[in-house]
Amino acid sequence: MDATLYVASGNAGKLRDFAVAARVFQFDVVPLPGLRDIPAPAEDGLTFENNARLKAVYYSGFAPDLLVIGDDSGLEVDALHGEPGVRSARFAEDAGFAVDGVTDVDARNNLYLMQRLGSQGGASKAARYRCVIAAARNREILTTAEGSVEGEILRKPRGSGGFGYDPLFYLPALGKTMAEIDLEQKQLLSHRGKAFAALLEKMRHGI
Repeated sequence: MDATLYVASGNAGKLRDFAVAARVFQFDVVPLPGLRDIPAPAEDGLTFENNARLKAVYYSGFAPDLLVIGDDSGLEVDALHGEPGVRSARFAEDAGFAVDGVTDVDARNNLYLMQRLGSQGGASKAARYRCVIAAARNREILTTAEGSVEGEILRKPRGSGGFGYDPLFYLPALGKTMAEIDLEQKQLLSHRGKAFAALLEKMRHGI
C-alpha cells in the first residue's frame, strides 16, 4: 500500500481536516506538490462522485506515479430538495446573494441558507453532509469511497471551529454543531472522516 496520499485541494479547511485525519488514522496525507501553480479544473459534475473523480484524474496527471486523491463534498437539506448539494461552496454566489460588509464566502453561504430556510416556515431542517473521495494514479481512477453524517440545520450559527456550514450543522446525539467539536472527534464523525476511513480500508486490501 502506498505510504502517502497527495491531496488535490487548496481549500484550507479541507487541508486542515485531512491533516488531522492523517494523525487519527496514522497515515501520511500531504498537499500535492506545486498545487498552487496548477490551473483548477471546472467542477461541473452533477454529483459529488463526478467531481471527485474529475479532480483526482486531472491532478494526478501533474504528479506521475503518485497516488492522488480528489474529493467533493457538500450539504444536502431536505427542505430545499437536496440543495445546495454539489453547489455548496457556490450557493450564495449562484443566487447573486450579497450582504453589505460580508465578504467571507462561508459567511455569505450560511446567511443565504438561513434566509432560504426562513421562508420554509415549520418545514423540517433535516440535512446531511456527504463526501466522496476518489484516488487516482497517472490519470486512472483506482477506487472511490464515500461517507455521510445526518444532522439538522440551526436557525443561528454556533461555534467557531470548522468551516463551511459547520456552525449551522447540528448533531443531535452530541448536542453540538460541527463547529463546536474538536478536530479529532470531527474526523471520526464527519462525512469526510468516514469517507477517508473507507478509502484507507480499501487501500489496505490493495488497490
